Amino acid sequence: MSTIELHYRPGLSMGHAQLQELHAELREVATSCLGAELPDYQCLHGSRREFTRLVIAVARDSQGRMEGFCSSYLLEGGDLGQILHLGLTCVRPGTRGKGLTHRLTAKVVTGHLLRTPFWRQVWISNVACVLSSLGNVGLHFVDVYPSPFVTEASEDHRRVARLIAENYRWEMLVPETSPFDEENFVFAGSVKGTAFAKEAHDQRFHHRNGWVNDFYRGLLDFERGDEVLQIGKISLLAYPRHILRSWHRRSPEAVPLPA
Repeated sequence: MSTIELHYRPGLSMGHAQLQELHAELREVATSCLGAELPDYQCLHGSRREFTRLVIAVARDSQGRMEGFCSSYLLEGGDLGQILHLGLTCVRPGTRGKGLTHRLTAKVVTGHLLRTPFWRQVWISNVACVLSSLGNVGLHFVDVYPSPFVTEASEDHRRVARLIAENYRWEMLVPETSPFDEENFVFAGSVKGTAFAKEAHDQRFHHRNGWVNDFYRGLLDFERGDEVLQIGKISLLAYPRHILRSWHRRSPEAVPLPA
């Protein structure tokens, strides 16, 4: 059974040698997923400044070897509060199928919520062209746009999206030249020619629910290299409702739960 450990803003607490060791392990796992030419951003960048903004969950096997990680950014949102960007998740190909992606993401989200006043909601964001990633965020977080359950963005959704598109592209490896569609929350051509680009029909990256794939596939031009920006929220008070929704949302025909 893999163990999951959390490093909350490790740049504030780790010594230089410890931080360098963690960075080397993260890059090794990322290389197993993305290849040798790793993007120079996020936890792969290695600077202490970046690690002061990151919340990182790490999975290790019984020998202490890193099997995977989820590295998320804390973005400053002004009066919106901190935005938890779900960031970069990598799991070694040989250890997939163990549910590590869900466990790592849950560790990051729970770890951040436990450091947040219980009455406050936390905005979350996700940028991806991977249908399984988009589907899991749409299903398992609250009030996510775009998703099959939220058909129109609120003004707050748009405020968070604009803030990210205008100020935090580097943190998400989105080029300044990629136009942002403020109606559908899509960055056009943002992964073209990169290790993150995917094929529309590559089932390794599909969600297990076909109707979820259909929804997000309808937003993306895979040949152009698009990504979807998802905006949602979560809070400690919402957790019981969140868990109920995650079980309830098995098909788009399910009866909506009370707000």
